[in-house]
Amino acid sequence: MKLETLFLDRDGVINRDSQNYIKSWEEFEFLPGSLEAIARLTAANLRVIVVTNQSALNRGLITRRELERIHDGMRQAVQAHGGRIDDIFFCPHRPNETCGCRKPAPGLILAAREKYDLDLAAGAMVGDSARDVECAIRAGCAHTVLVTAGIHTGQRRKLTARGLAADHVAGSLSDAVDWLLDIEF
Repeated sequence: MKLETLFLDRDGVINRDSQNYIKSWEEFEFLPGSLEAIARLTAANLRVIVVTNQSALNRGLITRRELERIHDGMRQAVQAHGGRIDDIFFCPHRPNETCGCRKPAPGLILAAREKYDLDLAAGAMVGDSARDVECAIRAGCAHTVLVTAGIHTGQRRKLTARGLAADHVAGSLSDAVDWLLDIEF
């Protein structure tokens, strides 16, 4: 089946992650090659949707307005480099809060499916943690890519312990896009 939608985690895939959370646009730093990678996805006519856990909201570390400012800045920079982010879905909940949207729960991807009438069997997910890969598998995405450029370590072991595996492991979003476009075309 032809790939139609690519779900991207944000922190550790598009931008540098931080143990202290990204709390402002000034703290947001694109990872090398991520802007160009999103431009290549756009040129390939793939829908690009960001799905991201942002518990800094419910931790009181960031306001919704500041999160919107970060996302607006990210979209503008992506657009200035020839790319497009079609939508951003985020979970504001802390890990100890019960919700269906915090990855590895598939709620963010399922919300995107409902909003855009997506065929998730024509979707792929690129993330930097085991929870990203598990989320995509639980949602029914066709492909999963684990990126190792983020701050999370031991993610392959975590997946193996859960009886799961990513379809591909890549060093960066750019490498992930190379693989996805290669299998697609």
